[in-house]
Amino acid sequence: MWIALAAVALATLAWFFIDQLNYWRKLGVPQPSLLFNFKEMFNLFAQRRSFAESVMMLYDMFPEKRFGGIYSFKQPILMIRDPDLLKELTVKNFDHFTDHTNIISEVAEPLWGKNLFALKGKRWREMRPILSPSFTSSKMRGIFTLISECAENFTDFYRNFKEDTIEIELKDSFTRFTNDVIATAAFGVKSDSLTDRDNRFYVMGKEMTSFGANTVSGTMKMLFLIAFPGVFEALNLRIFRKEVADFFINTIEDTVETRKKKGIVRPDMIHLLIEAQKGSSETKEAEALEDDSFAAQTESDLGRTQGVQRELTNMDIAAQAMIFFFAGFESVSSMMCFMGYELAVNEEIQDRLREEILDTLNNNNGKLTYEALIKMDYMDMVVSEVLRKWPAAAAVDRQCTKPYTIQPKLPGEKPVTIELKQAIWIPIFGIHRDPSIYPDPEKFDPERFNEYNRTNIKPFNYIPFGAGPRNCIGSRFALLEIKTVFFHLLANFKLVSTEKSHIPLKLSAKSFNLTAQDGFWFGLEKIND
Repeated sequence: MWIALAAVALATLAWFFIDQLNYWRKLGVPQPSLLFNFKEMFNLFAQRRSFAESVMMLYDMFPEKRFGGIYSFKQPILMIRDPDLLKELTVKNFDHFTDHTNIISEVAEPLWGKNLFALKGKRWREMRPILSPSFTSSKMRGIFTLISECAENFTDFYRNFKEDTIEIELKDSFTRFTNDVIATAAFGVKSDSLTDRDNRFYVMGKEMTSFGANTVSGTMKMLFLIAFPGVFEALNLRIFRKEVADFFINTIEDTVETRKKKGIVRPDMIHLLIEAQKGSSETKEAEALEDDSFAAQTESDLGRTQGVQRELTNMDIAAQAMIFFFAGFESVSSMMCFMGYELAVNEEIQDRLREEILDTLNNNNGKLTYEALIKMDYMDMVVSEVLRKWPAAAAVDRQCTKPYTIQPKLPGEKPVTIELKQAIWIPIFGIHRDPSIYPDPEKFDPERFNEYNRTNIKPFNYIPFGAGPRNCIGSRFALLEIKTVFFHLLANFKLVSTEKSHIPLKLSAKSFNLTAQDGFWFGLEKIND
């Protein structure tokens, strides 16, 4: 009897699960087979394929289609492939798709739940205009001095080595650089993570960002959280260890209070957020020199005009500073690694970029300025192509906040209604490697972004920092970091392959972020003055 009951229960569960995985087929939307869905769920848990490769595979399953139905475990998600439809959903009808899917409870993890990426609805609309003025080109000009100082320290560290060629693992080195940049620019703290390799700021930051990063335990925790978000919330489980969260919260509170009492003014993110906290941050400003980097995101009117004022607490400031750690430790440092990889294996491109760097130094009395950096055309072409081939995120999502119906346009399409709280996916990795958009997509070719060719790229076919009003607010900051460190690095070193270099690289299946399976081992070969 018990065997029979168990069999019935298992059959019922299997039927329910299979029925859920036929959601899109019932609506006439193309979707992968059931067998494919089960295999991909297994591959994710078994870490047999990188997340980016899965995105690419799913993207390629729907050629000539505007969209396709996929699943995150049993949750239906609509993958959007068509640039015009992307604009329709993320810009023209943004009020239907204002949020990201946030699977981490703010109650359990306020440091995460209060950051701009995680905020939803009205709270996000209030916070974005408060923060937007902190990321304009004129504000970046002030922060540039802090970034450039870190980049010079980074380069000087390796120049002091006796060897003519220093073998390094780029991820480790660039993570230490971005840590020092975020420490000084976002937290107002000085650190030197190359010399003092176990400084508390770096150790705490690395532990915090190891969640979902290139570690087996971090990835498994992330997968469990995606599959069973209710369990985390019900049990009030924490993502960050309390000691780590308290360290960053206390650092911010101490810094804010000290600056207020002593009237300290420093050109960093803390100062800009304190000004916003006081309500004195300007929301509109005339900029003498606009950074027109091709990959930089243009702020929407929503981000430029002040909405309903709300009190900006020290916890709010800490939460915004914390999200910079995630961006810096993983996304930005990884972009630097992929740029280092491409320059090492494409020597003629590296040489041409170095020529522009040396010309810039000669024309500016041997010093790098913000104005000179943002005028470097070939530097911008190289960075734009890095972000095309290796975007910061393989895919981003939007959660439906009001039901929306996509009207049919192509033969065979039917009206498709996206229901409340359902998600759409923007497959950035797939779009950026679509041969119908970018011929020979595996080739690293900065000429795709020269003055003539860039005019032929449709806006929503190039979205390294997302799309619409919820794009990445820190795109200019990230671009400034990347360009500055490579300017100083290539002025002094040639990036070369070594015996440890893996060419071509293989993406790691242990991380949701794009990173190399065997690390980024390359050499810094000193250039004679």
